[in-house]
Amino acid sequence: MIRDELAYLLTQAAQDAQRAGALPPFDLPPLSVERPKQASHGDYASAAALSLARPARKAPLQIAQAIAQHIPPTDMLGKVEAVPPGFINLTLSDAWLARQADTILAAGMTFGNLDIGRGRKAQVEFVSANPTGPLTIGRTWGAVLGDVIANLLTAAGYAVTREYYFNNAGRQMRILGESVRARYLELLGHSIPGGGDTGAFPEEGYQGEYIYDIARSILETHGSAWAEEDWQPFKEAAEAAVFANIRATLQRFGLEFDVWFNESSLYATGEIERTLAALRERGYAYDADGAVWFRATAFGADKDRVLVKSSGEPTYRLPDIAYHVNKLGRGFEYIVNIFGADHKDEYPDVIAGVRALGLPADCIQVIIHQFINLVRDGKQVRMSTRRANYVTLDDLLDEVTVTNPETGIALPGKDPVRFILLTRSPDSTMNFDLELAKRQSNENPVYYVQYAHARIASILRFAQESGAMAGSVPAEGDVRLLTHPAEMALVRKMLDLQEVVEQAVTKLAPHHLSHYAQDLAATFHAFYRDCRVVSSEPGDRPLMLARLRLVAATQIVLARALGLMGMTAPERM
Repeated sequence: MIRDELAYLLTQAAQDAQRAGALPPFDLPPLSVERPKQASHGDYASAAALSLARPARKAPLQIAQAIAQHIPPTDMLGKVEAVPPGFINLTLSDAWLARQADTILAAGMTFGNLDIGRGRKAQVEFVSANPTGPLTIGRTWGAVLGDVIANLLTAAGYAVTREYYFNNAGRQMRILGESVRARYLELLGHSIPGGGDTGAFPEEGYQGEYIYDIARSILETHGSAWAEEDWQPFKEAAEAAVFANIRATLQRFGLEFDVWFNESSLYATGEIERTLAALRERGYAYDADGAVWFRATAFGADKDRVLVKSSGEPTYRLPDIAYHVNKLGRGFEYIVNIFGADHKDEYPDVIAGVRALGLPADCIQVIIHQFINLVRDGKQVRMSTRRANYVTLDDLLDEVTVTNPETGIALPGKDPVRFILLTRSPDSTMNFDLELAKRQSNENPVYYVQYAHARIASILRFAQESGAMAGSVPAEGDVRLLTHPAEMALVRKMLDLQEVVEQAVTKLAPHHLSHYAQDLAATFHAFYRDCRVVSSEPGDRPLMLARLRLVAATQIVLARALGLMGMTAPERM
């Protein structure tokens, strides 16, 4: 990255200054550079001289001057300034910036990649919705976060596995089976105790037409043969039907998983029992009041937690601890979990359980996202999954997939949904405005960014069709002719992508990508306003070809940003 190259140059310059006697000998740490708050202070700046004043026994400004004077000649820098009280301001040269358009074109869709991960095995677990009903928009934010983080980690050099934890064991699955059984018996005309205005239905049962659909399917296949069965076969049939629906919805949303991990497999392999036994052996599990408890207070919790209820049923914590033991056993060196706000009290106990077993827990990172408030016509839509008062992800995708009345082109609904959900940090409340998501104007942020990409495609298409260039990208064109401030601003913004990827990866904050994409689109639109690209004047041809290479490079970076966010980079809109 540019920042790292400049930091290395400064460190070498400081060492050269010491060798030349301009700075006294002392242990010199690697110097760093940062983005200055004001553009007038250059592209990068270093405050290293301020921290070196004590060991050097010199004024910070003198140190900054000595370092600046010993920076070796490089075409990368146009200006180096040492300014009070001891900053070194660095400005990239226009000639070097112009050449980066060619660098981006050569890199193609690998531009922005990093080597932070160095091939280490990483796992991202996300969505992991219980197979008790259709995916609602409540799970959508976590789906977007997980997918984009997996994309970012891949771009940063990790070997990434996307995993869905299929929670198909426990009380909620029994309730699902009982709900379907009740509807099945209702369709057979049986009278079941506990009925009412919702029909013969168990307390806390899952409602919704999908329960009837599953019951009808069973009736069509088996007739009345299951009338005497308990909830178990109904649970299995419902699980299969719901999971098929979930997978189809996820594929429509652009999500593919490498591993679908069944919670029930932890019971089948004995991993639950082994985990509990290991916690007992280490003194972190004990019996009290008929239940089995985890000694969470040993890890800073306010009270110990139940692992197994007095009924013999495990709480979520025990299988989740066993699941993370399983993850580590598969060799993952970096683990990212995406959870909703309803998990904020549970996950610290799971990580404590991993530590209690003597396993490395520092490699486990957890992102907690807040809830989504769906807003329609300025009013919040109230939702409840169990009461079947919800909006499914499929419903949302249907609603926001809008066809342009002029062109007849419809972009996938996943694009506005993903982009809007990536405009906020996951620790902020998200108000999802349905009307904004459907709007085909610059007020809609994804439309604004995608339109920039489509505009570039139109420019290149016109240049090719008019004979101004051969091929989809001009093979000729001297980018050294690029000197206009708008051109330099565009190159600078494109080069920011690597730092944005690094920031998003190290902070697990993918929303930085959406902000960057909007800034890049705005910078391109400003360039297009100020700089004519295609011209029929013979004298304009050299600059035209240079600018065509510049816009082709911009198209790559826009497509890269959209691709990392899992969105379409349209050629037409």
